[in-house]
Amino acid sequence: MKLRLGVLGADDSLEIIESVTREFSELECLKIVYWKEEEIVDLLEPHIHDADMWLFSGKVPYSLVKAWGKVKVPMAYVPHMGASLYRTLLYLSHQQNIRVQDVSFDTFSVDELDLFLQEAGIEGGHRWLKHYDGVITAGELADYHEQLWKEGKTRAAVTCLRTADLELRERGVPVQRVLPTRSGVQAVIHMLLRTNEMLHFKDTQIAVQMMEIDPFRELAGGTFATDDWQNAEIKTMEKLLRYAKHLHGSLKTAGPGRYAIFTTRGILQNATTGFTTMPDLEEGFGIEADAVTCGIGIGKTANEAEIHAGTALLHAKERGSANWMVFFDDKSIVGPLGSSEQLSYSSVSARLRKLGEQTSLSVLTLSKLDSILRKRKTMEINAHELAQSMQILPRSARRILMELESKGLAQVVGEESPNPRGRPRKVYRITW
Repeated sequence: MKLRLGVLGADDSLEIIESVTREFSELECLKIVYWKEEEIVDLLEPHIHDADMWLFSGKVPYSLVKAWGKVKVPMAYVPHMGASLYRTLLYLSHQQNIRVQDVSFDTFSVDELDLFLQEAGIEGGHRWLKHYDGVITAGELADYHEQLWKEGKTRAAVTCLRTADLELRERGVPVQRVLPTRSGVQAVIHMLLRTNEMLHFKDTQIAVQMMEIDPFRELAGGTFATDDWQNAEIKTMEKLLRYAKHLHGSLKTAGPGRYAIFTTRGILQNATTGFTTMPDLEEGFGIEADAVTCGIGIGKTANEAEIHAGTALLHAKERGSANWMVFFDDKSIVGPLGSSEQLSYSSVSARLRKLGEQTSLSVLTLSKLDSILRKRKTMEINAHELAQSMQILPRSARRILMELESKGLAQVVGEESPNPRGRPRKVYRITW
């Protein structure tokens, strides 16, 4: 099956890009031409799911779509630097006898244009450059170039934007458009193919869900016999088998009330909306959400993924029942899923390991604290805030902060009084 490459850009660039895509037998090309920047999103939206990756003819359409934020597959744009610009300057110099110092440029950054001219052996550098980050209108670029030309400061404009090129031609301003080269397009397509391969590899990694489900939830009344217990287990297994089938996975028991489902990262990522939410087990499979505590593990092998799932389950249980946590193959931990205060932290950190050796606190505890501080964007916190973020008792949070203070890694910088009758809360500044 061929990969679907969506190509969006100006008419002149697309002719070059399309001719290059024919050299890649593994690609099937979807071409979209735009004439105005404001129509790009509307043109793309009906085809958002029709491509495995997207290639844009320049920085502006790419930036517009990236800011839009709805394309979730790999994206790239063809750069205008390198051979593309060299060809344009060569034409101006040899055909029009126009020096670089008499030309106004746009799009490029100062550093990259300086480096390019230096490497090309062009002395004197440039004088006029309109650099922009993200999106800019054709009118704004045309105004910049036209004003310099009318004032006699330049003899020609060099633009990377097709719409600005057309606008300048209408105004009678001499302009050269920087078009992509075949080699530049080939390099970007190869990069997109490698990115797609990497994502495909990630999607096919092993994923394991380690789930703990309270079997008593299936029992009615205050008393039960062994048969009742077994019947409850059977009912739970039947529901989990349907869920495992939904994930194209396999189910195995891992102890009383504990189950493991083996599937792939890509499937589980879709089921959890990119590892941010919990799937609706109750609506789809009759499993009560508040009865399930889950750890998800990702690994290169089934054994590694299962070990990671067990670790993730321990992290989930630390936060209380009905929590879901994920342990990735890079040793990072994310969760709880479905929480607006989702944290991401690493289980392995040389800096935190060193801090752990200085204190009685575990690397895991320090890593969680580090993640909380980064999320809050401040190094100051009190025990109540820490307890809420970690979902631990306030006295446990106070013990953590006092331990850091005793080792010179935190200091009390003030007090807060949440209410007139309550005890003031010490505010600590973490100084590691």
